Amino acid sequence: MLRLFRLLFLILTGLVLLVLALANRAPVPLRLLPDELAKVVQYDPVFQVPLFLVILAAVAAGVMIGFVWEWMREARIRSDAKGKSRQVARLERELAVLKDTTTVPARDEVLAMVEGGRSR
Repeated sequence: MLRLFRLLFLILTGLVLLVLALANRAPVPLRLLPDELAKVVQYDPVFQVPLFLVILAAVAAGVMIGFVWEWMREARIRSDAKGKSRQVARLERELAVLKDTTTVPARDEVLAMVEGGRSR
């Protein structure tokens, strides 16, 4: 069921992107520098690109910035989790050692009676 929803979401997203691209095919000038700065630097790169490429590039850049931001924000959480897992592993090893040293072999009642009778 989840696979069906995922496939449906991808198909709908693809259709929306296709309609967006078809509706915004007109070329627009893309300037890398503002006019005043371009005059000072004497360098004015201008590219003619379809509008949908500008829109999709802006969305992709926003998504990537969001991913990096979230990854950096969660670095502390990942570090804490790694430390806790190391602590759990250490405590489990200690517990295993303590169980091995405190385990007394079970004594058979018949053998205990026989051994008790021999010492008299």
